[in-house]
Amino acid sequence: MSAPQLVIFDCDGVLVDSESISARVSSQILNEHGWSIAPADVVARFKGCTDEHWRAAVAERIPAASLDEWHERQAARYDAAFNNELVAIDGVAEAIARIPVPICVASNGSHVKIERNLERVGLLDLFRGAIFSAQDVPRGKPAPDLFLHAAITMDVSPATVVVVEDSRHGVAAAAAAGMRCLMYSSESPGRDVVSPGTLVFESMDRLPALLGFATD
Repeated sequence: MSAPQLVIFDCDGVLVDSESISARVSSQILNEHGWSIAPADVVARFKGCTDEHWRAAVAERIPAASLDEWHERQAARYDAAFNNELVAIDGVAEAIARIPVPICVASNGSHVKIERNLERVGLLDLFRGAIFSAQDVPRGKPAPDLFLHAAITMDVSPATVVVVEDSRHGVAAAAAAGMRCLMYSSESPGRDVVSPGTLVFESMDRLPALLGFATD
């Protein structure tokens, strides 16, 4: 792989180790409101989706009168769990330090959520001024809008960008944007997740070399 001019990182599951926390808390709260769903099923159905898609799915399964209570419980428990448990993905800060080109974050989460979680794990300073949210564009992932917006703002051609993702929505968005994609996964992803040309890796220590940068 030739070295890129820009590396775009997803946030959840790539920079911050939030997926298992989110799935556990979401499963607990949804079960309390009558939707019996396991954490693994939360991940399978909603990993990488937009907030709007998530809320719409919940609204189909929870009585309208309970939605406000669900939202309040979710926000409070997420904050408590993330404050106590959230950590950076192992080795990601060290990997970023070995990437000699501009980097940015592009996530389906809100700006508030992205910045809060990066701050919690000590990564916010690495991305200040280079944080992009689905709030910035008409369509979030799997549409290409967010990645294309990031590339335009960072003044690079999409063909010179590499995206680091962990979800099928993100992989699809990168392909639609005409960008190369590396998929970080601690487990072997299903075939429906990985598009042709997407390389899967399991350790952030490998990332700089996979991007085409020389290692010591």
